[in-house]
Amino acid sequence: MARGVAGDPDHGVELLWRDAEREPRPGLSLGRIVRAAVELADAEGLEGLSMRKVADRLGFTTMSLYRHVPGRDQLVDLMRDEVLGEALVTASGAASDADGGWRGRLEEAARRAWELRMRHPWLAEVRGSRHLPGPNAVAHYDHMLGALTGTALRPSEVVAVVGLLGRFVDAEALLVAETRREESRSGVSEQEWWGARDSLYERLDRFPALSRLWETGGWDAPEDSFAFGLRRLLDGVEVLIRERDESRDERCPECGTPLETAPSGRPRVYCSRACQQRAYRKRRSAD
Repeated sequence: MARGVAGDPDHGVELLWRDAEREPRPGLSLGRIVRAAVELADAEGLEGLSMRKVADRLGFTTMSLYRHVPGRDQLVDLMRDEVLGEALVTASGAASDADGGWRGRLEEAARRAWELRMRHPWLAEVRGSRHLPGPNAVAHYDHMLGALTGTALRPSEVVAVVGLLGRFVDAEALLVAETRREESRSGVSEQEWWGARDSLYERLDRFPALSRLWETGGWDAPEDSFAFGLRRLLDGVEVLIRERDESRDERCPECGTPLETAPSGRPRVYCSRACQQRAYRKRRSAD
């Protein structure tokens, strides 16, 4: 029975990177389990997800599910990769993907990730640093890294920018998910809940900055926090890229030869394929 390998990371990788098209059609399959779990989480959030509820939804016993997936943690990884595939379908048909330079490509990827989390709010609730990525997750990550390929950013900065952007999207989406959950649980909207706090507002006039912003309409038409934050984040990356462009040494770091502009217009990092391969071998030997 598969339950005994719940802690085996290799088994988790095999599940995520399986060939879904080769799964048997009739009866219970891993694909059916994952899709039912996604529907359940869409309706009840991750806190409402359990192996028993998924089994009930499919009309099978809980033990039947364990023949296909070791446990809930592995199921969540499978669910995450399943829905990330939706963003890839959207990306494949996006005509604007080649427009707008690195900033346009990165902004589009971030907005697709945001829209995905609005359709599946539980996705932002998948927390922690030890969730195995499947092929869709890696493809999504690779697409975002590729948006910065050819810029003056250092390799470590490319990784840092994509990580920062991903955490920003998740943080904003998690706030939306938590608000929706509270509204559903209480039956009271966010606006109604805060609107009933008159006794709190009566005590706030002793705080001058807050009172001044209140009186001048600071909360009358609040900014779209996702759009505002995304613009400011990308503004900061743009400043860094400009600084790197201005200070970058236009010589091959391997042999010192002056670099010529590539036919594509993108800046070169090495003067030749041979220098690039020598630098790669050095990094490998240093590891």
